[in-house]
Amino acid sequence: MSSAVPSTSLERTYRYLRIGVAGTAVVILVSVAVAASSVGWLPSLSDYYYTSARDSFVGALIAASLALLALSGRGVDRALLDTAALFAPLIALIPTTVAPGTVPGVEVPCQYRCFPPEYEAGVATSVLTYLAIGTLTVLVAVLLRAMRQVSLGAVAVSLTITVAWLLVVGGTWVFARDAFLQQGHFVVTIAFFALFAAVAVRNAFPRRTDPPPAVFRVLYLVIAALLVAVLIGYAVLLPSAADVDVPVVLIAEASALVLFSAFWVVQGVERWSEPDPALR
Repeated sequence: MSSAVPSTSLERTYRYLRIGVAGTAVVILVSVAVAASSVGWLPSLSDYYYTSARDSFVGALIAASLALLALSGRGVDRALLDTAALFAPLIALIPTTVAPGTVPGVEVPCQYRCFPPEYEAGVATSVLTYLAIGTLTVLVAVLLRAMRQVSLGAVAVSLTITVAWLLVVGGTWVFARDAFLQQGHFVVTIAFFALFAAVAVRNAFPRRTDPPPAVFRVLYLVIAALLVAVLIGYAVLLPSAADVDVPVVLIAEASALVLFSAFWVVQGVERWSEPDPALR
């Protein structure tokens, strides 16, 4: 019987990070399934924020954000994943709007979908904390650059995107709070998974290294195509989610999570034994 090939600490780090970030989707899906046993199947996955699944939902997305930063790699891939890491916490911290009577115990003052006013104080704390931590992260990056610990070329794009995004979030929160609460979750969710469709395409056609074997290229392209299809369905179906008997939006969101997890599983398998398993 042959023994396993010894791995370096770098290889193990990337392996465990990819396994971990794939597992965050599993955490969300399992917590939703557990909550559904008491509140039933709600129109969307995001509606479970208002149930006992909230802590797992928020914790998993924060953990995913940190893992994405660690896995962000180089060049365009780095910019895409760093931007996704900016969006992930807000998916959790800005709750979705809900329709009247769809979530047990949650009251909304509208006929269709709107934000429950009783949750605004919690969102305010979360958003201000997000902005504070984001600003601190920018300052640390600038300090590291000043100390010549990182090159300007390595962080310039991500730093610019981060500053711009923090200004957008802060400005929208101050000057257009109603729109922020009404549309914020929808916007960051679409943006997050759209970025992963782009990341999957980049992995199918890397520019810095040789292309992956054909089977992995096909898998990356299938994941990207399915993500785009799911996002289109999500955007079209969300306004009428409460009016249909089948939880189509919940299915779309769950599918996006499964595809997100599948991407990391595929990439983990492809890069399992690479000496430098970072993103290309």
